[in-house]
Amino acid sequence: MVIFWVMVQELDFFDRVQALTEACLTRRRGKRRIRKEKQKVKNPVLDWIEAFLWAAGMVLLANQYLLQAYQIPSGSMIDTLLIKDRIFVNKIIYGPELLPGLLKLPSPIKPERNKVIIFENPSYISRGPAFDIAHRIIYMLTLSLVDIDRDENGDPKAQFLIKRAAGMPGDRFIIDRGDMKIRFAGEDHWVDEIDYQAERGWNHRLSRLMDRDAYPALEAAGKAEAYIDMGLNPPEYLRSAAAGVGNLRYADSLAHEMARLETLRGAFPHDRRYGMVLSRLSQGWYVSEGRIFPLGDNRDNSRDGRYFGPVRIAKVLGQGALIYWPLQRAGPIR
Repeated sequence: MVIFWVMVQELDFFDRVQALTEACLTRRRGKRRIRKEKQKVKNPVLDWIEAFLWAAGMVLLANQYLLQAYQIPSGSMIDTLLIKDRIFVNKIIYGPELLPGLLKLPSPIKPERNKVIIFENPSYISRGPAFDIAHRIIYMLTLSLVDIDRDENGDPKAQFLIKRAAGMPGDRFIIDRGDMKIRFAGEDHWVDEIDYQAERGWNHRLSRLMDRDAYPALEAAGKAEAYIDMGLNPPEYLRSAAAGVGNLRYADSLAHEMARLETLRGAFPHDRRYGMVLSRLSQGWYVSEGRIFPLGDNRDNSRDGRYFGPVRIAKVLGQGALIYWPLQRAGPIR
């Protein structure tokens, strides 16, 4: 009798499970049917909008956290990168931002010497966080085709710069007529950058548009400008020596400025302003902890660390990965 009762209970249990399963499946089929019916009457325009928003979301996610597209606006990295090259930047390597321009995540990987990096321009004047976010979203959605952040002449403003990480914490740099010398952290002697590059077997070329033979004329022009600043006519020997400098398309502005400041300091030794600015240029740059020193490969046409100093590693947004356009230049960035 007890066995019979147990069997009845088991059958009743299985019947309930079967009924519940059938109800769930029936309900699921009903929902699918309703969804299909809604799809049939749905406006095709809404379908297109949904597909576009989904694709835009995927592009934003990829650009923000993985690979971001950039267009090279200037010749500061010639011959490594040419004007209008389109590149992908590895955004995850140094820690991506949670939102464009906000809340950068930390990363155990830090920029290495000689790597091509992209970072926030220290000289950039923001138009406000709302505009910055809108600009970066539009730039990412269009894969760098649309840049709404432009100056009064209609040219894109450089919110981000792409240069080579030339100096690491502890390094010192000085410049001699456009050529850089490095004193590495812990060392007591200076090394020519060109020699160091050759020893390491780095094959990227440092482009120079200024001929070293043109420096005497450029420096004479800087001294002549100092006379003009003082309200005096430059001596004839300076005017003669500086002849032809105006024809230089790209002149070493730092060498010109140093020559001008040296003349002004000699004329006004009591004015500390000239000596302070001159010493910053002549004594070079020191890379403190948590910063790197970026330089463009095209040394005579690059506004880089020589003008705004070392930059914080926290402001480095990514590393140059590859050129994807034009196709004949496609390949990894070295």
